[in-house]
Amino acid sequence: MDASGIERVPEGPVRRMLDAANRHDLEAMVAEFAKDYRNATPVHPARSFTGSAQVRKNWTALFAGMPDLTLTVHDVATRPGGKVWLEWSNCGTRPDGSVQRAAGVSILTVRDDKIAAAQFYLEPVDDGPGDVNEAISSAVGGATGGDRP
Repeated sequence: MDASGIERVPEGPVRRMLDAANRHDLEAMVAEFAKDYRNATPVHPARSFTGSAQVRKNWTALFAGMPDLTLTVHDVATRPGGKVWLEWSNCGTRPDGSVQRAAGVSILTVRDDKIAAAQFYLEPVDDGPGDVNEAISSAVGGATGGDRP
């Protein structure tokens, strides 16, 4: 098995896009997206966009800013109608030497052998302090529900 996990992805535009991304082949990667590609980012709605031109702009900056950027597929599921669910991550070194890691899920829609849309849930990995109890307390504004475990 390939360390990237991409062989788990069925043959088609999603697999070709991931392979091209790991080769940093911008032209091959962008070719897998429909011209009217829609990217919805529900957690950050202002980041949503339409068009493969923005895909090109985004990945041009990512490849330039992290020349060792790699993508890894952890799991994949498909659904009739052209849906591909990816659990994936990426890792790369920024110009200042710091490592950037992100992980999440993308739900891709394939139409006419192109990636036509995505629901994009990829977030930076937070290795900072704080356990689940602190996260819940923060989510509810400091209320912890008493001393219950």
